[in-house]
Order: sequence, then C-alpha cells, then structure tokens
Amino acid sequence: MKSCDTDNLGFARVDIQRQSRQGVAEVVYGEGKTAGQTIEILSSLKSHGQSPVLVTRIDPDKAGKVTAALGGDFTYFPQARLGRLGGNRPCDGIGKIVVACGGTSDIPVAEESALVAEALGNEVVRLYDVGVAGLHRLLSCSDELRAANAVVAVAGMEGALPSVIGGLVDAPVIAVPTSIGYGASFGGVAALLAMLNSCAAGVSVVNIDNGFGAGFLASRINHPKGAK
Repeated sequence: MKSCDTDNLGFARVDIQRQSRQGVAEVVYGEGKTAGQTIEILSSLKSHGQSPVLVTRIDPDKAGKVTAALGGDFTYFPQARLGRLGGNRPCDGIGKIVVACGGTSDIPVAEESALVAEALGNEVVRLYDVGVAGLHRLLSCSDELRAANAVVAVAGMEGALPSVIGGLVDAPVIAVPTSIGYGASFGGVAALLAMLNSCAAGVSVVNIDNGFGAGFLASRINHPKGAK
C-alpha cells in the first residue's frame, strides 16, 4: 500500500518524500536488517528518485548481496561500514569540513563521518592520527583547521582532542567519542563524558561511534538556509 509520502513494504514504511522535506533522502540503518530487506528498501527509494541514499552499519556480507542486486548504483566502503546508492551530491557547501581523528584506530568512525559529508555535497579535508599524545602533529595542521567551516573531532581514550581543537578554531566543533581504549574507557563512556565537560566554547557532542551523525550535522552547518 502506498500513500503520498510512504511506501509500505510491510516490514518497513519507506519515507519517499524525505528528500523534498529535509533535503536528504531517508538514511537506512543496516544493522539488524537482512540483505533482502535492505535491497527492497533501497529499491523503493531509488524508484521514487531519492538519491543519494546512505546505508550505515552494513557488514561486508550483506553489502555484497546488495551490490549483486543493485549493481553499479551501490558503492560500499568497508572501513566505514557504509553503503551509498547513487553518487555524491554536487559539492555546494559554503566552505570546507575538516574531519580529524586522534589515532589510526579511530579512522573507521572518522571515515563514516567524512564519507557522509562528501555524499551530501561537501569538500572534506581529512587530518588523521593527530591526537594529543603528540600535540605537534595537530599544531602542524593549524592552517587547515582554521580554514574549516566546521570541524568533526573523533577520539577515544580520554577524548581530549575536541577541546584542544575548540581552543584553536572559530568554527563549530562536533565531537565524536569512540569506543577505542583500555578498560577504564568503558567502551567510550570516558571519552563521551570528557567531551560533554569540554571547557572549550563551541563544542557539541554526538553519541559514541556516531560518525554518521557528526558528518550529517557538519553538512547542515556547511549548507545554511539561504546560502547560494
């Protein structure tokens, strides 16, 4: 059954009008869905002109089945566990988004953020392995940081990176705690609490390992209403 804004597949009510309402097609959360369900949802969105469509948290096995069904329209990025139906939007943001991460172990979350931002029409600068354990690495990237219109700062362990970046730039900083760290990091809770208690102004925080949410928000910042 279909309404003007929903395609009811029985197991999912696909929002086929979200792109016209919000500027971005419905994003599919891949974890917990079968490959068949994911294929049906994506096929529905594609048939209604929704593009690009992102699929987050999709594992390689399911992604392989989706690729076989949808062919070249579907691209999978295994490091970020992210799929994209259709191509990136034209790069029309008003500035650059910097995605910085503390260590190499944080890159999967950082890549999810960077790829989401790129899919939504943003120029992204990646600054990886610039954590506070070697502060000179971050300071050597000062020019790139200060040129950003928004910064996504991804870090595990003690989660100090966003506070340091927040003291260096005049752009909004979106902090992403990761679940990287030893026992007392509590799966990212220590980094989350540290970021929530940041003494730097202009730092906001998303949930643990939520690279998608950070990339989406950074894109919104980089596409203000009325901008041309």
